Order: sequence, then C-alpha cells, then structure tokens
Amino acid sequence: METKLSRQARTLAMALAMALAAALASGMARADFALNLTEGVTSISREAYRLHMLALWLCVVIAIVVFGAMAWSMYHHRKSRGAVPATFHDNTRVEIIWTIVPFLILVALAIPATQALIAMDDTSNADLTIKITGQQWRWRYDYVNEDIGFVSNLDDKSAAAAKFGSGIDPSTVEHYLLNVDKPVVVPVGKKVRFLLNASDVIHSWWIPDLGFKKDAIPGFVNEIWARVDKPGTYRGQCTELCGVGHGFMPIVLIAMNEPDYLAWVAQQRAAAAKTKEGSDRVWTREELLAKGEEVYTKTCAACHLPTGEGIPGVFKALKGSTVVKGPVAAHIDRVMNGKAGTAMPPFAAQLGDAEIAAVITHERNAWGNAVGDMVQPAQIKAARK
Repeated sequence: METKLSRQARTLAMALAMALAAALASGMARADFALNLTEGVTSISREAYRLHMLALWLCVVIAIVVFGAMAWSMYHHRKSRGAVPATFHDNTRVEIIWTIVPFLILVALAIPATQALIAMDDTSNADLTIKITGQQWRWRYDYVNEDIGFVSNLDDKSAAAAKFGSGIDPSTVEHYLLNVDKPVVVPVGKKVRFLLNASDVIHSWWIPDLGFKKDAIPGFVNEIWARVDKPGTYRGQCTELCGVGHGFMPIVLIAMNEPDYLAWVAQQRAAAAKTKEGSDRVWTREELLAKGEEVYTKTCAACHLPTGEGIPGVFKALKGSTVVKGPVAAHIDRVMNGKAGTAMPPFAAQLGDAEIAAVITHERNAWGNAVGDMVQPAQIKAARK
C-alpha cells in the first residue's frame, strides 16, 4: 500500500518535471546542451579532440565486451538453469592475457598522446609573439617587436549591468561578462607564440576553441602556441580563482585574414603614436577630468565603486581619503606602485602617462574631495625615472 510520504515524493517529482518542461517550452532555460568536447579551430584542439574520441571509442568497445560477457554469463549460467559453479583457482594463460592486453592498449594511447604533448610545447619558428600579463582583473597584451601594447578590460555594457542595483537585466546584454573593450587580434594561418605571466596573483588564460589553458604565474613565464585556421571571434575566461573580480576577466580573440590583420596593426601603431603625443603635451583641466573619469570607470570603479566609497572591509574609499587629499607625490606613488600586502596593484605598467595623470586628477577633484590639483603627464613621466 502506498504510504503518504511516497505519495508526496511522487507529487513533488511530477511538479518539478512539469516546471522544467514549462521552462524549456518558454525559453527560460538557456544553457547550451552538448554531448561532446569542442573540436576547436587549431591543430592543438583538433589533436586533443581526436585523442579524446580514440579513447572514448576504445572505452566503448571494452565496455561492450566486458558487460556483454557478464550479461551472457549471468543469463546462461544462472541458478534456475541448474548451473554449477566451477571450482578452479587460477589460470596462468588468462592472467597473462589480461595483463598484456591492457598494457598494449595503454602503450597505444600513450604514443600519440606523448607526440601531441611534445608538439604543444614546440613554440619554435613562430611568426608572431604576444606577451600576455594577467592583472587583477584584466589582461595586458604586448606584441613583441610590433610596438603594440594595450590593456583589455570587461566591456562597458557588461560592467554597467554587473553593478549592484543597476536595474539592467543581464540577459539583455549580448555576451554578458564575455566581451571586452579591446580584444587580442591574430592573423589566420600564422603560428602565434603566447608568453604568459602575471603581475599580482595566479591567473589562467583559456579559450576553449584554441584547445588549451595556460596559467599566468607571477615571476614565471609560461609559453604555448596556436595557429588559428578560421577567421572569427573566439571567447574565453580566466579560469583561476584570482580574487573578487575573477568573474569579470573575460578573453576575446579575433582571428583575421592577413590583409585585415596588417591594417589593424597599422591602426594600433597610429593610436600608440597619438597616445605618446598626448603624453608630451600639456592638458587642460577639462581634458584631464574627462579622461580621468573614463579611466576610473574602466580601471578603478570595480573596487572603489563609481561613487568612490569603496567596499567596507575590502577596498578603501577614495572619497575623503587621506592619500587622495594629501600630497600629490604620495598619490602618484600609490597609483603607480600600488601597496604591498593589499589588493591595490601597481598601475605603472598598465596605464600610460596621460591615463595615470588624468585618473589622479579626477580622484582629487571628484566626490567632494575638491583638492583642486591638476597632474600633467610630464609629472608621471618624471616619476618613472
């Protein structure tokens, strides 16, 4: 007889099933449904996929043989048919076979796997080298021998939607938390060598379509390479728990055909030259405040909040801060060099002279601080020496 508890459990299960069916029908469940790995767009990812499939089908065959033999034996030698168990203790020939066969299978898998690992570590003869530096909580990309370098931050739309009490529905933001303001760009069909390190804590650079994940470790350089075969946009994330902003550290890589890539390189060089020119001139107060607010929103607001009030017990407030309202030299030193033992990272390598000058000017004149100082790029340039 069915108990009251079992009836309640069945009713609850039916209710959950109906709720799930309704969610699927209404489009509420948006998770991707996949049964296999991503094949990817590089030789590394395709080789990993091929080895995965080889091991998978080998396991399927072994499972069919083993469980098939078990099922056949249990059916044909069951007690109801009068089967009498054998009384032997060992069989040397069988023991040798079931030792040698698995060994040969492992060797057959180890050979191509070792070849793939060796190929993954071969970064020689690269057409392009990109240095990647993980920083809390953004990525810096420097194109070695190309005079190109920039910081890649979470895009403005995702950052706005992620703010507490923003009122923005994240589902309305395209590629929420997976988009950046400045993606890394590579040419299609060229071998690209990636050098990875970090300036603060351990990060991890991962794009599934490239077929690898590599740690970025302070004081240590890891390297890996990729040759992207198809033009397109490929997204990833930091996969190492690197602090409170870990979930806001996406990666976007755009693979372009060579003519488009060369045009992008020329554009970046022109922008770098313009930035350098901006560092050599005297800025007006209005220019510094406008640029400073822009830099602060992208770089500082995640920790200190747009209002400058910080997060009590985690990040100090800039509103009324003794550093911000104190001597300008100490403020410059704190922004450029950070503070050991705290979450305040050094920004000397992340931001240009004009950006640091502008953000300091903004902080010293926002949220009622009203210090009135203006910091020029030349002061930051002098502080670097």
